[in-house]
Amino acid sequence: MLILGIETSCDETSMALVREEEGKLEVKKNIVSSQIKIHSKYGGVVPEVAARKHVETIFSILEEFVEDRKKIDVVSVASGPGLITSLLVGAEVARTISYVWGKPLISVNHVVSHIYANWLKEKTPSPNPSPQGRGIIEFPALCLVVSGGHTELVLMDNFGKFKVIGRTLDDAAGECFDKCAKILGLGYPGGPAISAYADKLKVKSEKLKVELPRPMINTPDFNFSFSGLKTAVLYKVRDLGKKSFGESVRREMAFEIEEAITEVLVSKTIKAAKKYKVKTIMLAGGVSANKNLRKKMGEAIKVELPNTGYQIPDIQYCTDNAAMTAAAGYFYAKTGKFTPWEKLKVDPNWEL
Repeated sequence: MLILGIETSCDETSMALVREEEGKLEVKKNIVSSQIKIHSKYGGVVPEVAARKHVETIFSILEEFVEDRKKIDVVSVASGPGLITSLLVGAEVARTISYVWGKPLISVNHVVSHIYANWLKEKTPSPNPSPQGRGIIEFPALCLVVSGGHTELVLMDNFGKFKVIGRTLDDAAGECFDKCAKILGLGYPGGPAISAYADKLKVKSEKLKVELPRPMINTPDFNFSFSGLKTAVLYKVRDLGKKSFGESVRREMAFEIEEAITEVLVSKTIKAAKKYKVKTIMLAGGVSANKNLRKKMGEAIKVELPNTGYQIPDIQYCTDNAAMTAAAGYFYAKTGKFTPWEKLKVDPNWEL
């Protein structure tokens, strides 16, 4: 099966071809046009600007796939959650392709796409492969989905069997990174900016002068909350004042922000994995590209759940891309979840 994926849920315009052979998914082509430079001056994504840029970009990307049209078996498009004006661009293009090229159409959930990125042929070796061999994902599996709009713990009993057992009650982890970076004056997107500044802190063994809370880390449930951390950063910067807020303090703040978010994410994930006795733990979403999170999660699994596999997507498939949309399309197609082109709708609030 050759799947054409289309992704326009936020500020990346992307199309990809993924081939399935004997149950293995291989990325043949994956084109991503990012709008980060456009939105960085605003400190976040401006929906109307994003949608207009999708319209300007998507047809030039589509030209790269016209020669493959006869080989394509299925068209898969992210229909939500996301920004409605952005989603509509991808949906209309997918609808047209389905009609004109005569291809079956699949409407996929964007969060599900992030999860299925773990099944794409990876270049990065799994840091803690399952006992049965590298890259094998066994069920039940637990996936921590972390991005600018989502922080969720998703239990997977099998393909297509998803249950959200925990989610953020306010800000997502990625949103917290963005807002904290803005407070510190580090730019957008916040995750990479804070991580880069945190890496500049040379002496990490000494006790830091800056201490931030770990919201809800000890609660018995698996929910998250990051708005309090953002507020704590705001107050800390205010209390320090401009005279005391130099580069060394900024590095300490960045390091402590990253540590606080990581510790909460890892702690909640390990706790849930123990309760549900999962065989595999996965990461997904843009924040799963964070080096500190990937490392700390792997270390925690090795110590506390040594018989549990650990699967992470290749870095290039963590942020929004159409390869993951195509991967999800394959699994949707296996269960016959096709959508007639005339009935395709977008849902900016589509929940699992």
